Amino acid sequence: MKILFTGGGTGGHFYPIIAITEALRERAKNQKILMPELYYMAPTEYNPRALFDNELIFVPVTAGKIRRYFSLLNFFDLFKTAWGVCSALSSLYKIYPDVVFGKGGYASFPTLFAARLLRIPVVIHESDSVPGRVNTWAGKFARKIAISYPEAAQYFKNKDRVAFTGNPIRKEIIAPLSNGAHEFLGLEQGIPTILVLGGSQGSQVINDAIVESLPKLLENYQVIHQTGKNNYKAVEQLVKLILDKDPNIGRYKSFDYLNDLALRMSAGIADVVISRAGSTIFEIAAWGVPSIIIPLSEKISHDQTKNAFAYARSGACMVIEEQNISDTVLTYEIDTLIKNTELRTKMKDAAHKFSRLDSADIIAQALLEIALEHE
Repeated sequence: MKILFTGGGTGGHFYPIIAITEALRERAKNQKILMPELYYMAPTEYNPRALFDNELIFVPVTAGKIRRYFSLLNFFDLFKTAWGVCSALSSLYKIYPDVVFGKGGYASFPTLFAARLLRIPVVIHESDSVPGRVNTWAGKFARKIAISYPEAAQYFKNKDRVAFTGNPIRKEIIAPLSNGAHEFLGLEQGIPTILVLGGSQGSQVINDAIVESLPKLLENYQVIHQTGKNNYKAVEQLVKLILDKDPNIGRYKSFDYLNDLALRMSAGIADVVISRAGSTIFEIAAWGVPSIIIPLSEKISHDQTKNAFAYARSGACMVIEEQNISDTVLTYEIDTLIKNTELRTKMKDAAHKFSRLDSADIIAQALLEIALEHE
């Protein structure tokens, strides 16, 4: 039995695949069946260690990106995509998996196209409230369509194949930790804590607003700030200037990247999370922490704005659009949340209701059923 995964080269695509492989292993053990051979087809490995740890065999494939704006690169990428389809056809024919799982994104197109030509069953998962172009197309022939937001269902014609599963989350980060977290992170007990997540690459806009807000924020709160690896040194230098001789400087902790343990501990003591509107939304929901979501501007990402407001409609978060963000606005919204205990309780409840902790397990079971049937 063989299962092949494909998706774009981002953490939002890669880590849900890892979560599903974890669930597959658990399912295979419980059902006393042989663990399937697992493959990951994409332009890059993204995280080679995670692939090795989860016994995923990497299969490279070329994929061109079609941009929404005019660019000469679109022309050249057409040839890259065509070559990718030929390469994917050859690789899929050799492997001949029983089922292909597509996470979406331009990088998954060659593999899904090849699977369609070879009549290999396809299952897709859509992370956004409005499906991307590849998943919209693949939804026309996919055996099953998993969605993270209920709103996404309207974009697929085959409603009987659509299931609201939520977004798969790795076991390593799904449960927050509070015991020993203050000591581990070097923070004080009894002071409200703000956790700032700009993604692994960080967010210049969020970083700037947080840093400018620090003198005021640290009077009442402590801040855990994931700056992103590229921004860490610049943020650190700026903070030293702004907080020079500030008596509350010890309440600010910055990290270029939070590993799984540090992330779970940060989530365990956070009163409010500030984040972009990517797949981190589902982690925040699983933690049950009230949040302030700052989506990328619509010029850069239509998906994030729609995701943010879809999550806000559940009652689990506040949204600040990027063009409106400032240190004053951010401080006001944080104060509003921290001081309103009733509102935060409602947000926690809404976050838990929104989260689907069984997402990876549901998708893993569907993949196993199709793979066994195909055998």
